[in-house]
Amino acid sequence: MAGTVEVASGDPPRSEATADDRTGTSPSRRRRFGISRRNRGDFWIFLLFALPNIVLILVFSYRPILTNFYYSTLNWVLGSPIATSAGLDNYVRFFSGDRAVEVLRTTAIFTIATVGGSIVLGLALAVVLSRPLRGRTFARASVFAPYVLSGVGIGLVWSFIFDPTIGVMAIILRKFGAASPQWFNDPDLTLVMVIIVFIWKNVGYCTVIYIAAMTAVPNDVLEAASIDGASPVRRFFSVTLPLLSPTSFFLLMTVTLASLQAFDILRIMNPLGRGTTTLMYESYLQAFLANNQAGYSAAISSILFIVLMVLTLVQLIFVERRVHYT
Repeated sequence: MAGTVEVASGDPPRSEATADDRTGTSPSRRRRFGISRRNRGDFWIFLLFALPNIVLILVFSYRPILTNFYYSTLNWVLGSPIATSAGLDNYVRFFSGDRAVEVLRTTAIFTIATVGGSIVLGLALAVVLSRPLRGRTFARASVFAPYVLSGVGIGLVWSFIFDPTIGVMAIILRKFGAASPQWFNDPDLTLVMVIIVFIWKNVGYCTVIYIAAMTAVPNDVLEAASIDGASPVRRFFSVTLPLLSPTSFFLLMTVTLASLQAFDILRIMNPLGRGTTTLMYESYLQAFLANNQAGYSAAISSILFIVLMVLTLVQLIFVERRVHYT
């Protein structure tokens, strides 16, 4: 027929030959190495942009961690030019000492109370502030503001509020004929005090994250549950809360890490650490305020790092199984 071109049966298609000529390799060779010229170019571009960040992370994050593990094996007084090898004696000293149980107990109580309080109160405030209320924007900003403030400033302000003599709380209690508790002298009350302040500072963060997650909950799912006769409370616990499980899991991890590393509020409100000595603060006390035992302090910091790693892995392996991703 006119307008048709016949190709000899023995000649390979021009498109396949051209493709092989462009790559310079056979299909089997390309499959063997799995990287085309375009992919290699993308890899070098990625490495060009990512290499500065990778170098900074290695130098300022992983190198100090490895250096701290090395220091934890030394018997070294801070500032001394001489250090002797101690092996694992610093770790044995901590776990066999009298303060280990107290420090671990305080760390556990502080972490559980602050993480649970921040997440529960943040969720409750998010439920209220997600409704169309007058002044909602101002209320959201007021709740979130403490999170961006300096921990040192917050500690100073709340120290004045809790002061049993001239503090705001003492003045209010005296007007009702009650005496102010000795917040700074009773170790148990001191721990309660710093827990309250830490929750107040971080609850706004949890609230804002939950509000953002609630806006992504599908309305048709809530409407379907309402048509089925579910009450608002039932809709929240049976529909909304399970859909918020990824957000709850994220907050559980981030707030836990923040609580275990809390320092500024503890340092300002209770410098001697009576009743508020967590692992983080114990490391500070041993290095700077006690005997300047830098090696022993490094061992406590290494224990804290291991605790952080174990808790993170447990959350990723076991807790994430209960997370419902939509």
